Amino acid sequence: MRYAAVGFDLLTALLDTWSLWSEIAGGRELGMRWHAASQELLRGKRYRPFEEIVREAASGVGLDAKRPAELLRRWGRDFEPWPDVPPVLERLDGSRRFIVTNCSRKLGRLAAFRAGRFELVVTAEEAGAYKPDPLPYRMALDRLGLDPVEVLFVAGSAHDVGGAARVGMDVYWANRGGAPAPTDGAALREEPDLRGLLETLGAS
Repeated sequence: MRYAAVGFDLLTALLDTWSLWSEIAGGRELGMRWHAASQELLRGKRYRPFEEIVREAASGVGLDAKRPAELLRRWGRDFEPWPDVPPVLERLDGSRRFIVTNCSRKLGRLAAFRAGRFELVVTAEEAGAYKPDPLPYRMALDRLGLDPVEVLFVAGSAHDVGGAARVGMDVYWANRGGAPAPTDGAALREEPDLRGLLETLGAS
């Protein structure tokens, strides 16, 4: 491969978490509003409990306290990888792979188990900050003994593109939601899923 390792966002790039938010909220539109509200509360900020943010965001969009409790109870267990993810990760079996994710240590490990096998999972809780703050990305690189230029990071959101790029990593953006391009960083390649990743890595 062209890179020594591949880093991944977890909760958008690898796993379909949106379906569970939507199911529990009672519809796609409300579920995505709830999800977006949670992202607004945490993005780039110092860490405070992710579970607290989920509850606060639910209240902000008019959901009762039972909904965040159910989401957190079903977290990880009811997530599924996007259909393109398992065949791509299978082709990368044996390569160095890691995750940087915006949630608590417990929830990050539950969700990562659904995605596959990874050398390292770094959560916002461990780093003390939520992406796109540089701390989570740098913690992963430091723990793995990698220089940023040796890594391709697979972003799931526009904010991940800028965050990973500012740390010095090349970025592949799996733009599953068709979000507009960020103004604070550029992806080496943007696709709607992971099907272009192997070619980008030189592993196809």
